[in-house]
Amino acid sequence: MALLPCLHHVPAPAKLNLFLHITGRREDGYHLLESAFMLIDWWDILHFDLRHDGQLQRRDLTHALPAEDLCLKAARLLQKVSGTSHGALIHIEKRVPAQAGMGGGSSDAATTLLALNRLWGLDWPLSKLLPLGLSLGADVPFFLRGRNAWVQGIGEDITPLALPHAQFAVLKPDAGLETAQIFKHPGLKRDSSPATMSDFVARPYAFGRNDLQAVAKALSPQVDLALNWLAQHGLQPRMTGSGSAVFAQVSRQTVFSEPPAGWQLQICSNLEIHPLAGWVSCDV
Repeated sequence: MALLPCLHHVPAPAKLNLFLHITGRREDGYHLLESAFMLIDWWDILHFDLRHDGQLQRRDLTHALPAEDLCLKAARLLQKVSGTSHGALIHIEKRVPAQAGMGGGSSDAATTLLALNRLWGLDWPLSKLLPLGLSLGADVPFFLRGRNAWVQGIGEDITPLALPHAQFAVLKPDAGLETAQIFKHPGLKRDSSPATMSDFVARPYAFGRNDLQAVAKALSPQVDLALNWLAQHGLQPRMTGSGSAVFAQVSRQTVFSEPPAGWQLQICSNLEIHPLAGWVSCDV
């Protein structure tokens, strides 16, 4: 594959956890989960310019990100493992809120791996990118695979899942939540019974619950306020991931009042497939 001078307007879509059950905990401390991950059309936009001096730089076009975000970590990891002498200037238009449970950072990392694989002419198949993704974070392999999925284990056991088209109201309160705080909380339910995909498919948008939600509400009152705000509009909300964003399926007739100041409300559709799904050969 030839080198490319740039790749602009490259999307990194967010996800929603339609349900999230914690079924146990490994001896190394990692939690075992069951969940359905769904891609939505709320995304960050990344731009990549080729550098021939081996330097990796990031410019934040909207919100300032941490100096060592997952995007730069992904770029450095791929550069090191591949042995390429090339670098990149990465611009990020951050639109997906952080600390929301929507996988924004993980999606940015996956998009970075897919884009630099092209930009640097590596032409690696998916099987070579997946281990890098998993080392960066449990959600990254999902975004690399690029399809809605039934997810088990610590996030590495991924089965493609077909979902009916639907729209969702996604509400992100001003406060964020750190995932680590929830998973180390003594009140977290860690013994949910295993679910089956057949039960989920029968009612995908009403199945199960989010086992992290009760702890998140205890840590952040805004999560409870956000759930109540959607419920007051006649909806059946739940939290996504480790929060603090909440969501509910909506119809075209749903009318919303103005959310509290500083909160973000977005009406999203689910995606059948990741916009970059054809960017890497699928050999797994």
